[in-house]
Amino acid sequence: MSKTLSHARITPHRSTARGHSDHGWLNTYHSFSFADWHDPDFTHFGSLRVLNEDRVKPNSGFPTHPHRDFEIFSYIISGELTHRDSMLRKGAEGGQSDKFYQMRRGDVQFTTGGTGIAHSEQNEHAKDIVHFLQIWAIPWKRGLTPRYHTRHFEDEEKRKGFVPILSPLKGGPEATFEHEKVAEPSIDGTIPIHADFVMGAGLIAPQERFDWIVGAGVTESSKRKVYIHVPMAKKGVAKIRIDGREEVLNEGDGAFVDGVNAGDRLTVESIGEAEAEVVVLDTA
Repeated sequence: MSKTLSHARITPHRSTARGHSDHGWLNTYHSFSFADWHDPDFTHFGSLRVLNEDRVKPNSGFPTHPHRDFEIFSYIISGELTHRDSMLRKGAEGGQSDKFYQMRRGDVQFTTGGTGIAHSEQNEHAKDIVHFLQIWAIPWKRGLTPRYHTRHFEDEEKRKGFVPILSPLKGGPEATFEHEKVAEPSIDGTIPIHADFVMGAGLIAPQERFDWIVGAGVTESSKRKVYIHVPMAKKGVAKIRIDGREEVLNEGDGAFVDGVNAGDRLTVESIGEAEAEVVVLDTA
């Protein structure tokens, strides 16, 4: 398979180049500068600011902590992660809601930090580690109203092609109070984000190919950047190739795809021994 996007610059970001910390309860890898790890080459990519691949041990996690002026989302790969707003007391939450959610495989929990919000993320399971991606994007403006969203995305749909997960809030940077209240995304069935940003995810069987249409037909800027990440989910035997290039991405690797335009067809091929879980982050 020859490359089809000759104008695209594709630069691998190897797992070994990520920041890494093992705190005992938390084993975390940072694709971009985060906490005590700073690399001037990896500070952000478009509006993508943080991509952490985390494993949290049972009966531990992130206690109540604040967020402000970031769009923050957790993509659950395996295990269970409990999101709880700071205003809710443990044991008195009621049923599942945007302020309290026990997330499992396929769930995505989204937080608009805006003017300020506080929550906890805990692995309250008795024996299973939770494995998830924590991703932050820079919103198109500061001082937004804080809000949570949670949605589930089925694996069977991800095996048919890339499934859109996030898309820009209808109304864009000039969204009205009514736009915010309705919280309608540009792509039906996705979570709305306050950024020129689309996220997708797919499960690609060996020797199969999925196409990602850059911009997903809904973004504002025609000049795009796409970051592709392969979570460490298949014991090291999943591998992919992008746009028919020679470089092979292994689990934990990512790739910066720059110089692409809205409407370009970006092909991802699974070439390993197991289906590859692939996350696509498409930004201006």
